[in-house]
Amino acid sequence: MASATSAETEAQARHATQTGAGAAVEALIDNGIDLVFGYPGGAIMPIYDALHAARNRLRHVLVRHEQGAAHAAEGYARATLKPGVCMGTSGPGATNLLTGLADALMDSTPIIAITGQVPSPMLGTDAFQEADVVGMSLAATKWSYQVTDPNEVAWAIREALAIAMSGRPGPVLIDITKDAQINPITTPRVGTLRPITSPDDPPRIFTSTSEPLEPFEDAIARATTLLDTAHRPLLLAGHGILLARAQAELSAFVEKSGIPCASTLLGLSALHTEHPLYVGMLGMHGSYAPNILTNEADVIVAVGMRFDDRVTGRLDGYAPGAKIVHIDIDPAEIGKNVPTEVGIVRDAKVALAALTLQISARTHTAWRAKFTALDEEEHAAVTAPFVESPAGMLSMIEVIKTLSDLTEGQATIVSDVGQHQMHAARHYAFKRPNTHVTSGGSGTMGFALPAAIGATYSGHEQPVIAVVGDGGFQMNIQELGTLMQERIPVKIVILNNEYLGMVRQWQQLFFDGRYSEVEMSNPDFVRICEGYRIPAERVTGRDELAAAIQRMVDADGPYLLDIAVAKEENVFPMIPAGDAVDQIRLS
Repeated sequence: MASATSAETEAQARHATQTGAGAAVEALIDNGIDLVFGYPGGAIMPIYDALHAARNRLRHVLVRHEQGAAHAAEGYARATLKPGVCMGTSGPGATNLLTGLADALMDSTPIIAITGQVPSPMLGTDAFQEADVVGMSLAATKWSYQVTDPNEVAWAIREALAIAMSGRPGPVLIDITKDAQINPITTPRVGTLRPITSPDDPPRIFTSTSEPLEPFEDAIARATTLLDTAHRPLLLAGHGILLARAQAELSAFVEKSGIPCASTLLGLSALHTEHPLYVGMLGMHGSYAPNILTNEADVIVAVGMRFDDRVTGRLDGYAPGAKIVHIDIDPAEIGKNVPTEVGIVRDAKVALAALTLQISARTHTAWRAKFTALDEEEHAAVTAPFVESPAGMLSMIEVIKTLSDLTEGQATIVSDVGQHQMHAARHYAFKRPNTHVTSGGSGTMGFALPAAIGATYSGHEQPVIAVVGDGGFQMNIQELGTLMQERIPVKIVILNNEYLGMVRQWQQLFFDGRYSEVEMSNPDFVRICEGYRIPAERVTGRDELAAAIQRMVDADGPYLLDIAVAKEENVFPMIPAGDAVDQIRLS
Protein backbone atom coordinates (compact mmCIF):
# COMPACT_ATOMS: atom_id res chain seq x y z
CA MET A 1 0.00 0.00 0.00
CA ALA A 2 1.36 3.41 -0.95
CA SER A 3 2.18 5.78 1.88
CA ALA A 4 0.13 8.93 2.42
CA THR A 5 3.08 10.97 1.13
CA SER A 6 3.44 8.97 -2.09
CA ALA A 7 -0.33 8.95 -2.62
CA GLU A 8 -0.34 12.73 -2.32
CA THR A 9 2.57 12.92 -4.77
CA GLU A 10 0.69 10.73 -7.24
CA ALA A 11 -2.39 12.94 -6.93
CA GLN A 12 -0.28 16.04 -7.52
CA ALA A 13 1.28 14.47 -10.58
CA ARG A 14 -2.16 13.58 -11.94
CA HIS A 15 -3.44 17.10 -11.34
CA ALA A 16 -0.36 18.51 -13.08
CA THR A 17 -1.59 17.09 -16.39
CA GLN A 18 -5.01 18.71 -16.00
CA THR A 19 -6.82 21.97 -16.15
CA GLY A 20 -8.03 23.66 -13.00
CA ALA A 21 -11.49 22.21 -13.63
CA GLY A 22 -10.13 18.68 -13.81
CA ALA A 23 -8.09 19.30 -10.68
CA ALA A 24 -11.22 20.43 -8.83
CA VAL A 25 -13.07 17.22 -9.64
CA GLU A 26 -10.08 15.00 -8.87
CA ALA A 27 -9.47 16.81 -5.58
CA LEU A 28 -13.04 16.07 -4.50
CA ILE A 29 -12.66 12.40 -5.43
CA ASP A 30 -9.23 12.13 -3.79
CA ASN A 31 -10.72 13.45 -0.56
CA GLY A 32 -13.55 10.94 -0.42
CA ILE A 33 -16.37 12.95 -2.01
CA ASP A 34 -18.63 10.85 -4.23
CA LEU A 35 -21.78 13.02 -4.40
CA VAL A 36 -22.45 16.67 -5.21
CA PHE A 37 -25.66 18.69 -5.58
CA GLY A 38 -25.70 21.53 -8.06
CA TYR A 39 -26.95 23.54 -10.98
CA PRO A 40 -24.71 24.43 -13.96
CA GLY A 41 -24.16 27.76 -15.66
CA GLY A 42 -21.69 29.67 -17.79
CA ALA A 43 -18.99 30.47 -15.26
CA ILE A 44 -18.80 26.94 -13.84
CA MET A 45 -19.23 25.09 -17.13
CA PRO A 46 -15.60 23.86 -17.31
CA ILE A 47 -16.05 22.06 -13.98
CA TYR A 48 -19.27 20.50 -15.26
CA ASP A 49 -17.37 19.33 -18.33
CA ALA A 50 -14.85 17.68 -16.01
CA LEU A 51 -17.73 16.15 -14.03
CA HIS A 52 -18.96 14.51 -17.22
CA ALA A 53 -15.61 12.77 -17.64
CA ALA A 54 -15.71 11.57 -14.02
CA ARG A 55 -19.40 10.69 -13.88
CA ASN A 56 -18.69 7.06 -12.95
CA ARG A 57 -16.73 8.16 -9.88
CA LEU A 58 -18.53 11.33 -8.74
CA ARG A 59 -22.31 11.48 -8.83
CA HIS A 60 -24.05 14.79 -9.48
CA VAL A 61 -27.68 15.43 -8.50
CA LEU A 62 -29.31 18.17 -10.55
CA VAL A 63 -31.49 20.30 -8.30
CA ARG A 64 -33.97 22.88 -9.55
CA HIS A 65 -32.62 25.86 -7.59
CA GLU A 66 -29.23 26.54 -6.02
CA GLN A 67 -30.78 27.07 -2.58
CA GLY A 68 -32.04 23.51 -2.94
CA ALA A 69 -28.46 22.37 -3.62
CA ALA A 70 -27.19 23.97 -0.41
CA HIS A 71 -29.99 22.50 1.71
CA ALA A 72 -29.53 19.08 0.08
CA ALA A 73 -25.83 19.23 1.01
CA GLU A 74 -26.89 20.11 4.57
CA GLY A 75 -29.32 17.19 4.75
CA TYR A 76 -26.63 14.82 3.50
CA ALA A 77 -24.11 16.15 6.02
CA ARG A 78 -26.52 15.99 8.93
CA ALA A 79 -27.59 12.41 8.18
CA THR A 80 -24.10 11.06 7.42
CA LEU A 81 -21.77 13.33 9.45
CA LYS A 82 -19.73 13.68 6.24
CA PRO A 83 -19.18 16.93 4.34
CA GLY A 84 -21.89 17.84 1.84
CA VAL A 85 -20.90 19.53 -1.42
CA CYS A 86 -22.95 21.92 -3.56
CA MET A 87 -22.16 23.87 -6.72
CA GLY A 88 -23.49 26.87 -8.59
CA THR A 89 -22.44 29.32 -11.21
CA SER A 90 -21.50 32.97 -10.72
CA GLY A 91 -23.79 35.88 -9.91
CA PRO A 92 -27.32 34.73 -8.98
CA GLY A 93 -26.27 31.09 -8.96
CA ALA A 94 -23.75 31.85 -6.23
CA THR A 95 -25.96 34.22 -4.26
CA ASN A 96 -28.74 31.63 -4.23
CA LEU A 97 -26.43 29.40 -2.18
CA LEU A 98 -25.99 31.97 0.59
CA THR A 99 -29.18 31.12 2.50
CA GLY A 100 -28.01 27.52 2.84
CA LEU A 101 -24.53 28.62 3.90
CA ALA A 102 -25.94 30.89 6.62
CA ASP A 103 -28.20 28.06 7.78
CA ALA A 104 -25.26 25.65 7.91
CA LEU A 105 -23.14 28.10 9.91
CA MET A 106 -25.83 28.50 12.57
CA ASP A 107 -26.30 24.73 12.87
CA SER A 108 -22.61 23.71 12.65
CA THR A 109 -23.13 21.73 9.44
CA PRO A 110 -20.07 20.96 7.27
CA ILE A 111 -20.82 21.84 3.66
CA ILE A 112 -18.56 23.01 0.83
CA ALA A 113 -19.93 25.37 -1.80
CA ILE A 114 -18.01 25.61 -5.07
CA THR A 115 -18.95 28.52 -7.30
CA GLY A 116 -17.86 29.61 -10.72
CA GLN A 117 -16.72 33.19 -11.25
CA VAL A 118 -16.07 35.46 -14.22
CA PRO A 119 -12.52 35.37 -15.66
CA SER A 120 -10.00 37.08 -13.38
CA PRO A 121 -9.21 39.94 -15.82
CA MET A 122 -12.92 40.88 -15.64
CA LEU A 123 -13.18 40.95 -11.85
CA GLY A 124 -14.48 44.30 -10.67
CA THR A 125 -15.78 45.36 -14.10
CA ASP A 126 -19.45 44.53 -13.46
CA ALA A 127 -19.20 41.76 -16.02
CA PHE A 128 -22.24 39.65 -16.87
CA GLN A 129 -23.23 37.55 -13.84
CA GLU A 130 -20.40 38.90 -11.69
CA ALA A 131 -21.00 39.11 -7.96
CA ASP A 132 -18.58 39.40 -5.06
CA VAL A 133 -19.73 36.14 -3.52
CA VAL A 134 -16.61 35.86 -1.33
CA GLY A 135 -17.35 39.24 0.22
CA MET A 136 -21.02 38.38 0.63
CA SER A 137 -20.29 34.99 2.20
CA LEU A 138 -17.75 36.06 4.81
CA ALA A 139 -20.40 36.34 7.53
CA ALA A 140 -22.01 33.04 6.50
CA THR A 141 -18.98 30.74 6.36
CA LYS A 142 -15.99 29.54 8.36
CA TRP A 143 -13.76 30.36 5.38
CA SER A 144 -14.25 31.81 1.89
CA TYR A 145 -11.53 31.88 -0.72
CA GLN A 146 -11.30 32.96 -4.34
CA VAL A 147 -9.07 30.97 -6.69
CA THR A 148 -7.63 32.80 -9.72
CA ASP A 149 -4.67 30.46 -10.33
CA PRO A 150 -5.31 26.90 -11.53
CA ASN A 151 -2.35 25.74 -9.43
CA GLU A 152 -4.32 26.57 -6.27
CA VAL A 153 -7.51 24.69 -7.12
CA ALA A 154 -6.72 21.30 -5.56
CA TRP A 155 -5.09 22.92 -2.52
CA ALA A 156 -8.09 25.18 -1.91
CA ILE A 157 -10.57 22.31 -2.08
CA ARG A 158 -8.47 20.16 0.24
CA GLU A 159 -8.22 23.03 2.72
CA ALA A 160 -11.95 23.73 2.43
CA LEU A 161 -12.81 20.15 3.32
CA ALA A 162 -10.41 20.18 6.27
CA ILE A 163 -11.74 23.48 7.61
CA ALA A 164 -15.38 22.43 7.22
CA MET A 165 -14.80 19.29 9.29
CA SER A 166 -12.33 20.55 11.89
CA GLY A 167 -13.27 21.77 15.36
CA ARG A 168 -16.82 23.07 15.28
CA PRO A 169 -18.00 22.03 11.80
CA GLY A 170 -19.40 24.57 9.38
CA PRO A 171 -19.66 25.77 5.78
CA VAL A 172 -16.90 27.01 3.48
CA LEU A 173 -16.97 28.52 0.00
CA ILE A 174 -14.47 28.25 -2.84
CA ASP A 175 -15.01 30.68 -5.73
CA ILE A 176 -13.07 29.71 -8.86
CA THR A 177 -12.64 32.11 -11.78
CA LYS A 178 -13.34 30.71 -15.21
CA ASP A 179 -9.75 31.13 -16.41
CA ALA A 180 -8.52 29.21 -13.34
CA GLN A 181 -10.81 26.39 -14.43
CA ILE A 182 -9.74 26.42 -18.07
CA ASN A 183 -5.97 26.95 -17.76
CA PRO A 184 -3.61 24.01 -17.23
CA ILE A 185 -1.89 23.07 -14.00
CA THR A 186 1.86 23.76 -14.00
CA THR A 187 3.13 23.81 -10.40
CA PRO A 188 0.38 22.66 -8.03
CA ARG A 189 0.36 24.44 -4.68
CA VAL A 190 1.11 22.24 -1.69
CA GLY A 191 1.18 22.87 2.05
CA THR A 192 -1.43 23.90 4.52
CA LEU A 193 -3.44 27.01 5.07
CA ARG A 194 -1.72 29.60 7.25
CA PRO A 195 -3.83 30.06 10.39
CA ILE A 196 -5.70 33.33 10.65
CA THR A 197 -4.33 33.75 14.18
CA SER A 198 -1.15 32.45 15.74
CA PRO A 199 -1.43 29.14 17.59
CA ASP A 200 -0.05 30.99 20.60
CA ASP A 201 -2.94 33.45 20.66
CA PRO A 202 -5.45 32.83 23.47
CA PRO A 203 -8.86 31.52 22.35
CA ARG A 204 -11.55 34.13 21.75
CA ILE A 205 -13.81 33.62 24.76
CA PHE A 206 -16.71 35.77 25.95
CA THR A 207 -16.85 35.34 29.73
CA SER A 208 -17.90 37.33 32.73
CA THR A 209 -14.27 37.28 33.88
CA SER A 210 -10.92 37.65 32.20
CA GLU A 211 -9.60 34.39 33.62
CA PRO A 212 -8.37 31.82 31.09
CA LEU A 213 -9.91 28.36 30.90
CA GLU A 214 -8.33 25.83 33.24
CA PRO A 215 -6.57 22.65 32.09
CA PHE A 216 -8.83 19.79 31.00
CA GLU A 217 -7.97 17.48 33.91
CA ASP A 218 -8.60 20.23 36.47
CA ALA A 219 -11.92 21.13 34.85
CA ILE A 220 -13.03 17.48 34.90
CA ALA A 221 -12.10 17.24 38.58
CA ARG A 222 -14.08 20.37 39.50
CA ALA A 223 -17.08 19.25 37.44
CA THR A 224 -16.96 15.87 39.16
CA THR A 225 -17.07 17.53 42.57
CA LEU A 226 -20.09 19.59 41.54
CA LEU A 227 -21.93 16.55 40.21
CA ASP A 228 -21.14 14.33 43.17
CA THR A 229 -22.57 16.91 45.57
CA ALA A 230 -25.55 18.03 43.45
CA HIS A 231 -29.09 17.39 44.62
CA ARG A 232 -30.98 18.60 41.55
CA PRO A 233 -28.71 18.17 38.48
CA LEU A 234 -29.92 18.47 34.90
CA LEU A 235 -28.13 17.58 31.66
CA LEU A 236 -28.77 19.53 28.45
CA ALA A 237 -27.88 17.47 25.37
CA GLY A 238 -27.05 19.50 22.26
CA HIS A 239 -26.18 18.94 18.63
CA GLY A 240 -22.49 18.62 19.52
CA ILE A 241 -23.15 15.15 20.96
CA LEU A 242 -24.35 13.92 17.58
CA LEU A 243 -21.53 15.67 15.73
CA ALA A 244 -19.03 13.95 18.03
CA ARG A 245 -20.76 10.56 17.65
CA ALA A 246 -21.01 10.53 21.43
CA GLN A 247 -24.41 8.85 21.87
CA ALA A 248 -22.93 5.85 23.68
CA GLU A 249 -20.93 8.11 25.99
CA LEU A 250 -24.06 10.15 26.73
CA SER A 251 -26.02 7.02 27.66
CA ALA A 252 -23.22 5.76 29.88
CA PHE A 253 -22.93 9.12 31.63
CA VAL A 254 -26.63 9.57 32.41
CA GLU A 255 -27.04 5.94 33.49
CA LYS A 256 -24.16 6.16 35.96
CA SER A 257 -24.97 9.67 37.20
CA GLY A 258 -28.76 9.24 37.31
CA ILE A 259 -29.10 12.78 35.93
CA PRO A 260 -32.28 13.63 33.98
CA CYS A 261 -31.41 14.49 30.37
CA ALA A 262 -33.23 17.10 28.29
CA SER A 263 -32.49 17.84 24.64
CA THR A 264 -32.19 20.92 22.50
CA LEU A 265 -34.04 20.94 19.18
CA LEU A 266 -30.91 19.85 17.30
CA GLY A 267 -29.88 17.44 20.05
CA LEU A 268 -32.96 15.29 19.47
CA SER A 269 -32.12 11.62 18.81
CA ALA A 270 -28.85 11.83 20.79
CA LEU A 271 -30.64 9.87 23.54
CA HIS A 272 -33.45 7.42 22.83
CA THR A 273 -36.71 9.28 23.56
CA GLU A 274 -38.00 6.30 25.57
CA HIS A 275 -34.90 6.14 27.75
CA PRO A 276 -36.00 6.37 31.42
CA LEU A 277 -33.71 9.36 32.00
CA TYR A 278 -34.89 11.33 28.97
CA VAL A 279 -37.20 14.13 30.11
CA GLY A 280 -38.05 15.93 26.85
CA MET A 281 -37.07 18.89 24.72
CA LEU A 282 -35.97 22.27 26.02
CA GLY A 283 -36.99 25.65 24.76
CA MET A 284 -39.83 27.90 23.70
CA HIS A 285 -42.05 25.01 22.54
CA GLY A 286 -40.31 22.31 24.52
CA SER A 287 -41.56 20.05 27.26
CA TYR A 288 -43.10 21.45 30.42
CA ALA A 289 -40.97 19.60 32.99
CA PRO A 290 -37.41 20.44 31.87
CA ASN A 291 -38.29 24.09 31.33
CA ILE A 292 -39.96 24.50 34.73
CA LEU A 293 -37.27 22.54 36.57
CA THR A 294 -34.37 24.34 34.91
CA ASN A 295 -34.99 27.05 37.48
CA GLU A 296 -34.92 24.55 40.34
CA ALA A 297 -31.69 22.83 39.24
CA ASP A 298 -28.56 23.33 41.34
CA VAL A 299 -26.11 22.03 38.68
CA ILE A 300 -26.62 22.10 34.91
CA VAL A 301 -24.32 20.18 32.58
CA ALA A 302 -24.61 21.58 29.06
CA VAL A 303 -23.00 19.47 26.34
CA GLY A 304 -22.53 20.67 22.76
CA MET A 305 -25.11 23.46 22.91
CA ARG A 306 -24.86 27.24 22.91
CA PHE A 307 -27.57 28.54 25.27
CA ASP A 308 -29.42 30.35 22.48
CA ASP A 309 -32.41 32.53 23.29
CA ARG A 310 -34.97 29.86 22.37
CA VAL A 311 -33.53 27.65 25.14
CA THR A 312 -32.88 30.25 27.83
CA GLY A 313 -35.83 32.60 27.52
CA ARG A 314 -35.12 35.79 29.47
CA LEU A 315 -31.47 35.51 30.48
CA ASP A 316 -31.84 37.28 33.83
CA GLY A 317 -34.47 34.70 34.77
CA TYR A 318 -32.54 31.64 33.60
CA ALA A 319 -31.35 28.97 36.07
CA PRO A 320 -30.70 31.44 38.91
CA GLY A 321 -29.67 28.76 41.41
CA ALA A 322 -27.60 26.56 39.11
CA LYS A 323 -23.87 26.25 38.65
CA ILE A 324 -23.16 25.65 34.96
CA VAL A 325 -20.73 23.06 33.62
CA HIS A 326 -20.41 23.83 29.90
CA ILE A 327 -18.76 21.35 27.51
CA ASP A 328 -18.21 22.61 23.97
CA ILE A 329 -15.58 22.24 21.28
CA ASP A 330 -15.82 25.96 20.48
CA PRO A 331 -14.20 28.08 23.22
CA ALA A 332 -16.15 31.12 22.03
CA GLU A 333 -19.34 29.55 23.38
CA ILE A 334 -18.09 29.11 26.95
CA GLY A 335 -19.66 31.85 29.05
CA LYS A 336 -20.92 33.75 26.00
CA ASN A 337 -24.58 33.87 27.04
CA VAL A 338 -24.73 32.27 30.49
CA PRO A 339 -22.08 32.59 33.23
CA THR A 340 -20.15 29.34 33.51
CA GLU A 341 -18.74 27.75 36.68
CA VAL A 342 -16.65 25.16 34.79
CA GLY A 343 -15.81 25.44 31.10
CA ILE A 344 -14.54 22.34 29.30
CA VAL A 345 -13.32 22.89 25.74
CA ARG A 346 -13.32 19.38 24.32
CA ASP A 347 -15.07 17.09 21.92
CA ALA A 348 -18.22 15.80 23.66
CA LYS A 349 -17.15 12.17 23.26
CA VAL A 350 -13.88 12.76 25.10
CA ALA A 351 -15.35 14.97 27.83
CA LEU A 352 -18.30 12.70 28.63
CA ALA A 353 -16.08 9.63 28.77
CA ALA A 354 -13.70 11.39 31.17
CA LEU A 355 -16.54 12.55 33.42
CA THR A 356 -18.14 9.11 33.49
CA LEU A 357 -14.91 7.59 34.78
CA GLN A 358 -14.70 10.09 37.63
CA ILE A 359 -18.27 10.62 38.89
CA SER A 360 -20.02 8.58 41.54
CA ALA A 361 -23.01 6.38 40.70
CA ARG A 362 -26.24 8.02 41.88
CA THR A 363 -30.01 7.77 41.29
CA HIS A 364 -31.67 11.14 42.18
CA THR A 365 -35.01 9.34 42.63
CA ALA A 366 -36.92 12.20 44.27
CA TRP A 367 -35.65 14.76 41.75
CA ARG A 368 -36.61 12.55 38.79
CA ALA A 369 -40.09 12.08 40.27
CA LYS A 370 -40.69 15.82 39.85
CA PHE A 371 -40.15 15.48 36.10
CA THR A 372 -42.59 12.59 35.94
CA ALA A 373 -45.30 14.54 37.77
CA LEU A 374 -44.95 17.59 35.53
CA ASP A 375 -44.87 15.39 32.43
CA GLU A 376 -48.19 13.86 33.45
CA GLU A 377 -49.62 17.34 33.95
CA GLU A 378 -48.53 18.33 30.45
CA HIS A 379 -49.94 15.15 28.90
CA ALA A 380 -53.35 15.75 30.47
CA ALA A 381 -53.50 19.37 29.35
CA VAL A 382 -51.82 19.25 25.93
CA THR A 383 -51.68 15.77 24.40
CA ALA A 384 -54.57 13.73 25.78
CA PRO A 385 -57.36 15.89 24.27
CA PHE A 386 -55.99 15.16 20.81
CA VAL A 387 -55.09 11.47 21.08
CA GLU A 388 -57.41 9.93 23.67
CA SER A 389 -60.76 11.35 22.58
CA PRO A 390 -60.11 13.31 19.38
CA ALA A 391 -62.92 15.22 17.74
CA GLY A 392 -63.33 17.54 14.79
CA MET A 393 -60.58 17.83 12.19
CA LEU A 394 -57.33 15.94 12.46
CA SER A 395 -54.72 17.53 14.70
CA MET A 396 -51.02 17.77 13.94
CA ILE A 397 -50.31 15.83 17.14
CA GLU A 398 -52.45 12.91 15.93
CA VAL A 399 -50.68 12.82 12.58
CA ILE A 400 -47.17 12.85 14.06
CA LYS A 401 -47.99 10.22 16.70
CA THR A 402 -49.54 7.95 14.05
CA LEU A 403 -46.50 8.45 11.83
CA SER A 404 -44.22 7.62 14.76
CA ASP A 405 -46.15 4.48 15.67
CA LEU A 406 -46.32 3.14 12.11
CA THR A 407 -42.59 3.72 11.50
CA GLU A 408 -41.70 2.54 15.04
CA GLY A 409 -39.60 5.67 15.55
CA GLN A 410 -37.05 4.43 12.99
CA ALA A 411 -37.53 6.95 10.16
CA THR A 412 -35.38 9.99 9.50
CA ILE A 413 -37.63 13.00 10.03
CA VAL A 414 -36.67 16.15 8.12
CA SER A 415 -38.90 19.01 9.16
CA ASP A 416 -39.37 22.49 7.81
CA VAL A 417 -39.96 25.49 10.08
CA GLY A 418 -43.17 26.30 11.94
CA GLN A 419 -45.86 24.58 13.97
CA HIS A 420 -45.39 21.24 12.24
CA GLN A 421 -41.66 21.42 13.13
CA MET A 422 -42.39 21.74 16.83
CA HIS A 423 -45.01 18.98 16.77
CA ALA A 424 -42.62 16.66 14.92
CA ALA A 425 -39.84 17.41 17.41
CA ARG A 426 -42.08 16.83 20.42
CA HIS A 427 -44.22 13.88 19.35
CA TYR A 428 -42.04 11.68 17.12
CA ALA A 429 -40.27 8.97 19.17
CA PHE A 430 -36.72 9.12 17.77
CA LYS A 431 -35.04 5.76 18.32
CA ARG A 432 -31.95 6.11 16.11
CA PRO A 433 -29.24 8.81 16.27
CA ASN A 434 -29.00 11.49 13.56
CA THR A 435 -32.60 10.91 12.51
CA HIS A 436 -33.91 14.39 13.29
CA VAL A 437 -32.91 17.00 10.70
CA THR A 438 -34.27 20.53 10.78
CA SER A 439 -33.23 24.16 10.46
CA GLY A 440 -32.56 25.31 14.02
CA GLY A 441 -30.66 28.55 14.38
CA SER A 442 -31.77 30.21 11.16
CA GLY A 443 -35.29 28.81 11.02
CA THR A 444 -35.18 28.60 7.22
CA MET A 445 -38.54 27.91 5.61
CA GLY A 446 -38.17 25.79 2.49
CA PHE A 447 -35.40 23.72 4.12
CA ALA A 448 -37.12 20.35 4.45
CA LEU A 449 -37.75 19.10 0.91
CA PRO A 450 -34.21 19.61 -0.44
CA ALA A 451 -32.64 18.57 2.88
CA ALA A 452 -34.65 15.35 2.76
CA ILE A 453 -33.27 14.73 -0.72
CA GLY A 454 -29.75 14.97 0.68
CA ALA A 455 -30.56 12.82 3.73
CA THR A 456 -31.85 10.05 1.47
CA TYR A 457 -28.30 9.47 0.22
CA SER A 458 -27.18 8.47 3.73
CA GLY A 459 -27.56 4.80 2.85
CA HIS A 460 -29.92 4.02 5.75
CA GLU A 461 -32.66 1.54 4.94
CA GLN A 462 -35.35 3.33 6.95
CA PRO A 463 -37.53 5.92 5.19
CA VAL A 464 -36.72 9.62 4.99
CA ILE A 465 -39.87 11.65 5.66
CA ALA A 466 -40.15 15.38 5.03
CA VAL A 467 -42.69 16.90 7.43
CA VAL A 468 -43.70 20.28 6.05
CA GLY A 469 -46.29 22.99 6.32
CA ASP A 470 -48.22 24.26 3.35
CA GLY A 471 -46.28 27.54 3.52
CA GLY A 472 -42.71 26.29 3.74
CA PHE A 473 -43.32 23.51 1.23
CA GLN A 474 -44.11 26.02 -1.48
CA MET A 475 -40.83 27.88 -0.94
CA ASN A 476 -38.85 25.09 -2.61
CA ILE A 477 -41.65 23.09 -4.23
CA GLN A 478 -39.64 23.03 -7.46
CA GLU A 479 -37.47 20.26 -5.96
CA LEU A 480 -40.27 17.85 -6.77
CA GLY A 481 -38.56 17.91 -10.16
CA THR A 482 -35.41 16.52 -8.57
CA LEU A 483 -37.44 13.75 -6.92
CA MET A 484 -39.02 12.93 -10.27
CA GLN A 485 -35.80 12.84 -12.28
CA GLU A 486 -33.74 10.91 -9.73
CA ARG A 487 -36.64 8.80 -8.37
CA ILE A 488 -35.50 9.70 -4.86
CA PRO A 489 -37.77 7.91 -2.34
CA VAL A 490 -38.51 10.92 -0.14
CA LYS A 491 -41.89 10.70 1.59
CA ILE A 492 -43.61 14.07 2.09
CA VAL A 493 -46.24 14.82 4.72
CA ILE A 494 -47.89 18.22 4.39
CA LEU A 495 -49.69 19.32 7.55
CA ASN A 496 -52.01 21.63 5.70
CA ASN A 497 -53.90 24.17 7.80
CA GLU A 498 -54.10 26.83 5.07
CA TYR A 499 -52.24 29.27 7.30
CA LEU A 500 -48.73 30.39 8.06
CA GLY A 501 -49.47 28.63 11.31
CA MET A 502 -46.79 29.83 13.72
CA VAL A 503 -47.15 33.46 12.66
CA ARG A 504 -50.92 33.13 13.01
CA GLN A 505 -50.49 31.68 16.51
CA TRP A 506 -48.39 34.65 17.59
CA GLN A 507 -50.87 37.07 16.05
CA GLN A 508 -53.68 35.35 17.95
CA LEU A 509 -51.86 35.34 21.29
CA PHE A 510 -49.90 38.59 21.22
CA PHE A 511 -51.55 40.83 18.60
CA ASP A 512 -55.18 40.53 19.75
CA GLY A 513 -56.12 38.12 16.98
CA ARG A 514 -55.30 40.50 14.13
CA TYR A 515 -54.46 38.00 11.40
CA SER A 516 -52.31 39.95 8.97
CA GLU A 517 -51.32 38.19 5.72
CA VAL A 518 -51.19 34.65 7.13
CA GLU A 519 -54.15 32.90 5.49
CA MET A 520 -53.12 30.93 2.40
CA SER A 521 -55.06 29.93 -0.70
CA ASN A 522 -53.21 26.78 -1.66
CA PRO A 523 -53.01 24.89 -4.94
CA ASP A 524 -54.11 21.29 -5.36
CA PHE A 525 -50.90 19.59 -4.22
CA VAL A 526 -52.07 16.19 -5.44
CA ARG A 527 -52.56 17.48 -8.99
CA ILE A 528 -49.18 19.22 -8.87
CA CYS A 529 -47.62 15.87 -7.98
CA GLU A 530 -49.44 14.27 -10.89
CA GLY A 531 -47.57 16.66 -13.15
CA TYR A 532 -44.31 15.48 -11.62
CA ARG A 533 -45.40 11.83 -11.88
CA ILE A 534 -45.21 11.44 -8.09
CA PRO A 535 -47.96 9.43 -6.34
CA ALA A 536 -49.97 11.58 -3.94
CA GLU A 537 -53.24 11.62 -2.05
CA ARG A 538 -55.31 13.99 0.05
CA VAL A 539 -56.28 12.91 3.57
CA THR A 540 -59.20 14.66 5.24
CA GLY A 541 -60.57 12.14 7.74
CA ARG A 542 -59.33 10.37 10.85
CA ASP A 543 -60.40 7.01 9.51
CA GLU A 544 -58.15 7.45 6.43
CA LEU A 545 -54.96 8.49 8.22
CA ALA A 546 -53.22 5.25 9.25
CA ALA A 547 -53.83 3.45 5.96
CA ALA A 548 -52.63 6.44 3.93
CA ILE A 549 -49.42 6.72 5.97
CA GLN A 550 -48.80 3.00 5.55
CA ARG A 551 -49.23 3.28 1.75
CA MET A 552 -46.77 6.17 1.72
CA VAL A 553 -44.18 4.30 3.80
CA ASP A 554 -44.53 1.14 1.68
CA ALA A 555 -44.13 2.97 -1.65
CA ASP A 556 -40.89 2.29 -3.52
CA GLY A 557 -40.31 5.84 -4.70
CA PRO A 558 -41.38 9.33 -3.65
CA TYR A 559 -44.87 9.82 -2.25
CA LEU A 560 -46.84 12.78 -0.91
CA LEU A 561 -49.68 13.02 1.59
CA ASP A 562 -51.57 16.31 1.77
CA ILE A 563 -53.22 16.05 5.18
CA ALA A 564 -55.93 18.55 6.11
CA VAL A 565 -55.52 19.53 9.77
CA ALA A 566 -57.34 21.92 12.09
CA LYS A 567 -56.84 25.46 10.88
CA GLU A 568 -56.21 27.14 14.24
CA GLU A 569 -54.52 24.51 16.35
CA ASN A 570 -51.77 26.05 18.50
CA VAL A 571 -48.48 24.59 19.73
CA PHE A 572 -48.23 24.27 23.48
CA PRO A 573 -46.39 24.35 25.83
CA MET A 574 -45.01 27.77 24.97
CA ILE A 575 -42.68 30.26 26.62
CA PRO A 576 -43.80 33.71 25.44
CA ALA A 577 -40.96 35.81 24.04
CA GLY A 578 -39.31 37.78 26.83
CA ASP A 579 -40.49 35.47 29.61
CA ALA A 580 -38.39 33.18 31.80
CA VAL A 581 -38.34 29.43 31.19
CA ASP A 582 -40.47 28.69 34.26
CA GLN A 583 -43.22 30.96 32.89
CA ILE A 584 -44.01 28.35 30.25
CA ARG A 585 -47.71 28.08 29.38
CA LEU A 586 -49.80 24.96 28.82
CA SER A 587 -52.55 26.91 27.03
